[in-house]
Amino acid sequence: MILRGGIVVDGADTGERRADVAVAGQRVTAVGAVDPEPGDLVVDCTDRLVLPGLIDAHSHADAAVFDPAVADALLRQGVTTVIAGQDGVSFAPGDGRYATAYFGALNGAHPTYRGSTVADLLDGWSGGSPVNVGYLVPHGTVRQLVMGDADRPPTPPELAEMARHVAHGLAEGALGLSTGLDYAPGCFADTAELVELARPVARAGALYVTHMRGGYEANLASGIDEVCEIARAADVPVHVSHLHGPVHLISSRVDAALDDGIDLTFDAYPYRRGCSLLAMPMLPPDLLRLGARRAAEQLRDPAVRCRVTREWLPLMALRPDLGPAWAQNITLAGIGTAEFAWAEGLTLAQAAARVDSDPGDFGLTLIAASDLAVSAVLKVPHQRPVAEFGEIFAHRAHLGSSDGIYLGGHPHPRGWGTFARYLGRHVRERRDMTWSQAAAHLAGRTAARHGLGDRGRIVVGAAADLVVVDPATVVDRADYDHPRRTAVGIDDVLVNGTPVLRGGLSTGERPGEGLRRNAPAAPGSWPA
Repeated sequence: MILRGGIVVDGADTGERRADVAVAGQRVTAVGAVDPEPGDLVVDCTDRLVLPGLIDAHSHADAAVFDPAVADALLRQGVTTVIAGQDGVSFAPGDGRYATAYFGALNGAHPTYRGSTVADLLDGWSGGSPVNVGYLVPHGTVRQLVMGDADRPPTPPELAEMARHVAHGLAEGALGLSTGLDYAPGCFADTAELVELARPVARAGALYVTHMRGGYEANLASGIDEVCEIARAADVPVHVSHLHGPVHLISSRVDAALDDGIDLTFDAYPYRRGCSLLAMPMLPPDLLRLGARRAAEQLRDPAVRCRVTREWLPLMALRPDLGPAWAQNITLAGIGTAEFAWAEGLTLAQAAARVDSDPGDFGLTLIAASDLAVSAVLKVPHQRPVAEFGEIFAHRAHLGSSDGIYLGGHPHPRGWGTFARYLGRHVRERRDMTWSQAAAHLAGRTAARHGLGDRGRIVVGAAADLVVVDPATVVDRADYDHPRRTAVGIDDVLVNGTPVLRGGLSTGERPGEGLRRNAPAAPGSWPA
């Protein structure tokens, strides 16, 4: 197959050049002037760009990649690989029941995985998904497997067993270790535990990836301080998930860490609103620490419900990320019980009014009835200017991500639009990055950082994950009212050398693989 006459934009930020790209099997075989031979399939790429397949550095598509509509949405943004196992919660190792219950509104249930190893999970993606999936060993899943819901430090034998699970997952091809330090049981881990579990990551040349402790924004500085402490003590490269907060604070704290010799990167997405479990803002820490089913059981106790209503909910109006009109700033995205599915797409205030209820009381009812499986889109009252996104995206330590969640009747549009938004709005319209820089931030650097040495480049021998982009039209169409609109401007995509989008139409092929780490995590100190 030959992609002919396009402008090749490699993932190493080396600029643009007109060239043909030849593919045979799963690999790029030539980049330059290529003469077609009889029988070659030729794709005319005139006036279009040829980029390496884009890599989503933080995705919750662990199970959703098997859904043809989700895979189509990814491919139409140019995404050929997602990094799963995020926030310390996913299916392996173990039987997956913990992740299915706790992250039911974020990751959902895996259609085929029944345990028990990282290798089993990776094998299930190979040949079953149109896109590639890389995987991080999830700390919370490992801790739950070894210690259950215990809210205490591990004993030495327990810590050793957790370290063995981490090392085994890495040996089976995982890209690193992820932590979710605002979720149970990850929140029970102290820094010393995380350092010890990061040591096998360092020995493997892999990456420590973290949803930091403390909710970002106002606590961003303390969160990064802990990340740096782990990096120093374990001598491990570190990566901060979905970093958000004041741009001056992000830049100053990240730059200070880099200047101090910390090997640190981060990912971010181009939207002002976030999305998470409704329980995260609405339940006090003591209930969140119980996990999904136990917290829901407690919330069904009238005395506990009364305490939360009296002592915790009044604090919602004081939160700077929600404000006095907090119930109007929360849109219900997905609800894990059919009884309340009618409320998806409504704000919490609107849904409560439909049943003549107080918004706080109605929110607690949803959480209890769904065993915490309620997701919500969260609108920040004082939204930062779009120009600040450009500063973050151009940062030398930045990688692109969506934090995409694909469940529910009214999800966040980031899962359907992030990467087309990067290309259309932040490259073409705002010129926050060049096309060459975008190929590096959204593909080449992400691959290198996660130890995927043959991805993210357009060079001979590289895996043939390739995306043909119309630079004049590529853009996202999903918004908060219509979150599942697919992007436009990308009509031809190859995954492992197989066309999955051809002339704007899905081919129905499923050539994706569960990707194994095949190189050390590249240092994150790229030139500014």
